[in-house]
Amino acid sequence: MGERVLDLVLPSSCAGCGAHGAACCSLCLTEFARPFPVARGPTADAVAVYALARYQGTARKLVLAYKERGRRDLAAGLGGVLGSTLPQVPVAQPDAEGVWWLVPAPSRRAASRVRGGPHLQRLARACAARLSAEGCAVAVAPALRLARGARDAVGLDHSQRVANLAGRVSLDPRGLPPPGSPVVLLDDVITTGATIAACARVLKEGGFPVVAALTLTATR
Repeated sequence: MGERVLDLVLPSSCAGCGAHGAACCSLCLTEFARPFPVARGPTADAVAVYALARYQGTARKLVLAYKERGRRDLAAGLGGVLGSTLPQVPVAQPDAEGVWWLVPAPSRRAASRVRGGPHLQRLARACAARLSAEGCAVAVAPALRLARGARDAVGLDHSQRVANLAGRVSLDPRGLPPPGSPVVLLDDVITTGATIAACARVLKEGGFPVVAALTLTATR
């Protein structure tokens, strides 16, 4: 109710271009096109990675607005493009029962507090809602957690990111899918590939094959 009242007082504007009427206008959402493969060293043997846009221009602006500038209203739009494009990822597939299992990359607890909760879980739920609207059976499995002590990865090079995650990514028993379920990893940005590789490794070691990773954006 409070959010609806706030929308009447302060109408939404597109975080990409500033146009009034929606958190992200349809034109800006076209920045996230068909999935394309992303080659990152540590992911080569871990999982096939696909992204929807380069981390630049409007796409970067939208991701930053959602992730760092409090625009939680972008979750539906950004998660929606993940959901509408996931079936286009060549290697992605549901389980034997036809269920898509979505695993969001984990967030640092400090970052989640600032962002009003795990922002990737919100994206995953919006992704699931779009898939469901298109007739797919889908479930979000928050199967990973990040231990205390992990630093903000901004500004870290690949080796520093690997060291930052070493031993800190683990399975969360509260969010696991059924044993052996194939899963799709979701993230917002892939930079060096260290996070996705670490997550995929932990999931595979736990008996959950990772069929693909899909991110909103990829750095050059």
